[in-house]
Amino acid sequence: MTSDDAELFREAMASFPSGVTIVTTIDGEGRWWGFTATSFCSVSLDPPLVLVCLANTAECHPVFVEATSWVVHVIHPDHAELALRFATRGVDKFAGDKFRSDTDGMPVLDTASVTLRCSRHENHLAGDHTILVGRVEDVEVDHAQQPAVYYRRSFHALPG
Repeated sequence: MTSDDAELFREAMASFPSGVTIVTTIDGEGRWWGFTATSFCSVSLDPPLVLVCLANTAECHPVFVEATSWVVHVIHPDHAELALRFATRGVDKFAGDKFRSDTDGMPVLDTASVTLRCSRHENHLAGDHTILVGRVEDVEVDHAQQPAVYYRRSFHALPG
């Protein structure tokens, strides 16, 4: 693929509207980790499976590949700055008071449109990303919070 082809592919993918998620976990030493992902979808109803894609070059990649559980948060438009922070290398992603520890010590965003607690089902290497497939163990839906949509490199609110 030429650089022109790669740029055209990036533009095509940016033209596909998607939801925005922040995915979090905890390592063996109790440190919180997380990343922003727009590559997220359901895989199966029985068992309940979802997938999220993580760049192999992400600082948190080794932690998530080894993690036995993680939390997927479908964010709302008010979380746009938070999503940008979680997509940025080398920053304190958990600065502030937006996350709390759940009973297992996992970082959970207090106000998300949807919160899915997942256990590792499978990981798959796919090009420059790893596909993390998780079994959904618990679901929370906040019907008052409309999810954010990411389209052409910016966040949008659904009409509502």
